[in-house]
Amino acid sequence: MLIIKNGMIHDGVHREAFRGDILVEGGKIAAVGEGLQAPEGADQVDAEGLGVYPGFVEAHGHIGLDGYGIGYEGMDYNELNDIISPQMRGIDGVKPFDPAFPKAAAAGVTCVCVGPGSANVLGGTFTTIKTVGKRVEQMLVRDGVAMKCAFGENPKRVYRDKKDSSRMTTAALLRETLFKAGEYLEKKQAAGDDISKRPGFDMKLEALIPVMKGEIPLKAHAHATEDIFTALRIGREFGLKITLEHVTEGHLIVEELAAENVPLAVGPTLTSASKFELRNKSFQTPGVLAAAGCQVSIITDSPVIPQEYLPLCAGLAVQAGMEPFAALQAITINPARHAGIADRVGSLEAGKDADIVIVDGSPFDISGRVRHVFIDGRAVRSLRD
Repeated sequence: MLIIKNGMIHDGVHREAFRGDILVEGGKIAAVGEGLQAPEGADQVDAEGLGVYPGFVEAHGHIGLDGYGIGYEGMDYNELNDIISPQMRGIDGVKPFDPAFPKAAAAGVTCVCVGPGSANVLGGTFTTIKTVGKRVEQMLVRDGVAMKCAFGENPKRVYRDKKDSSRMTTAALLRETLFKAGEYLEKKQAAGDDISKRPGFDMKLEALIPVMKGEIPLKAHAHATEDIFTALRIGREFGLKITLEHVTEGHLIVEELAAENVPLAVGPTLTSASKFELRNKSFQTPGVLAAAGCQVSIITDSPVIPQEYLPLCAGLAVQAGMEPFAALQAITINPARHAGIADRVGSLEAGKDADIVIVDGSPFDISGRVRHVFIDGRAVRSLRD
């Protein structure tokens, strides 16, 4: 058991912080309030003068799949031989001993949504994991939370001489596969328990069934306005759930995105404009979208930006005009909602995982110092100590 006393609690759901205590039992938050009593034998942390925050959450990255400091042979986040590969599972590529994980945990990034990159039109499923553990099963929050698809420059660059040389081709390949997946599902449903009438097993189409049923979203890589609208258009055509990833030019189409009411993961922004579709990137984008009522998550797309700089990216968005509470939500409860795990993480509320960060100063400020990190109620040694 653990009790954190006298901290200034920023719970991620209420705009105003408040002075109070947090009781942790069995790796979960048992209570949040004032004057909580420590059970006999409980560990105690005095957070007087410190800020207490939910563990920070990344809605879209590749930490553990793109190895830290080990070059090309350590990269497992893109299948480069098949442009349609929905059967890939991000969980199978995660390296728990990647040195990037302890760096992330020490900075207060406690939960990440990770999976395949954007080389393929369909890349496979994302998984949500904590940033500590010796095997991925120990880190797992929820697997198969979204199906990655990609628009724009990446698929046509990787497959230009093989399969895809235009945005039209990318859209056509996605539509073709979704049509096949819909037909495959209909045949399976029509066959019922009669095995003889079922279609022949197809692992790619089988992997798309949760998407076709609306159980998980298409996680659509889209930087440019035209790619954002193509993703939304195809989602409507097939009646699918969609989340938009990167949204680099989102500030150019604010009213349209606000009307669409889909989750937006914005970033990575702390980079150079390395390709044409990034030429309009700006740290103003998340704040502009949030002010219009959009559900915004700020992302590093790690390792494009090192995972530990997620709170810094939120701070740079604040510096560019984002309201601080919106920025906090953009690295806590919003990414948890984006990844479908808000019942577990993203806020300091009773019943949720005890992922807690205690900071001297502001986590958005480079001078802010992380004093304590707890993941599932267990202390994580800070590399900054």
